[in-house]
Amino acid sequence: MSYIILAILFLLSGFFMKYSDDLFDEKHDISSASVFGVICGVASGLAAVYSVEAAYIFIAIPIGNFIVMKVDGIHHLITLIIFIAILLISGIPELSLVILLICILAAISDEVGHELIGNITQNKFLNLFFEYRFVMKIVIFLLAVCGVFNIWLFVCFIIFEISYVCGGIVFESLN
Repeated sequence: MSYIILAILFLLSGFFMKYSDDLFDEKHDISSASVFGVICGVASGLAAVYSVEAAYIFIAIPIGNFIVMKVDGIHHLITLIIFIAILLISGIPELSLVILLICILAAISDEVGHELIGNITQNKFLNLFFEYRFVMKIVIFLLAVCGVFNIWLFVCFIIFEISYVCGGIVFESLN
């Protein structure tokens, strides 16, 4: 398995996830947000069928977002439909429910913390921790250290996170 291909898919997924969301949230541009959401859905879906380890992440994130009701636009639904279609056509990887649950709980923690922590405390560390959603990063790292995931998956996830932030920076610079 080539982690270079996986890294590119993570990069595309992270960038277009953020760019699509900002287009929808800030510009109310449903059409463009949906197009970029499709790119995100394809990249995420291909990563999930290419790597079982990636499947844990890319399945946990939308489940976590659904649970905390962060699926707030048609672009999210289009992205999710594309992602699910790719998994159904290619075959959903066999996953450990325990590992998937750990990843889902990390995604939920990140989203809840991201939305609420600023209202609860002015602690700069906690605000930064949840602003950049560090729970999932730590969980993926620990799963890699424990041998559940390959350490290169953690590197791919960091690429995803950096490209997600870059998607927001590019959006801000163009608008």
